[in-house]
Amino acid sequence: MEFSLVTRGFKRNVSLVEAHADGISHEDSLTQTPYNVNCFNWVVGHMITSRNALFRNIAGEELWSTEDGLDRYRRESEPITEDGPGVWKLADLLAALGESQERIEARFGETTPEYLAEEVEVDGRSATREARILFGYFHDTYHTGQLDLLRQLSGKSDKII
Repeated sequence: MEFSLVTRGFKRNVSLVEAHADGISHEDSLTQTPYNVNCFNWVVGHMITSRNALFRNIAGEELWSTEDGLDRYRRESEPITEDGPGVWKLADLLAALGESQERIEARFGETTPEYLAEEVEVDGRSATREARILFGYFHDTYHTGQLDLLRQLSGKSDKII
């Protein structure tokens, strides 16, 4: 697998998230949909928790520890409906997303085919590191796409992509 392509894909997602966030205030990022979908703020935070898990799977260490307060953004967490404890400011989420990109790029640059072929177990399921990275990229892209609609729901009437 050509990991420079995957790395560029992750980087493109960060650029798209930043474009979607342009002009969005922290308060705007908390706007809820009328459906069972989470807000802009949660989606960006969730992308960070997912990148954290990805980094743990490929590097054996986390970008952020559980003490950093990302629990609010984990899979199946309750929707964020207002500012409060555990809710990161949008600017802080965007900075953390950028930091995750720097760390992932550095780590992907160190991978070998043998390392990527190693099996890792996550939540009782075994897969190669390469497969985990590809799923991580898919997941990251999926949530990046959600931000287009969430931007519009926050009151912006424009076209980003």
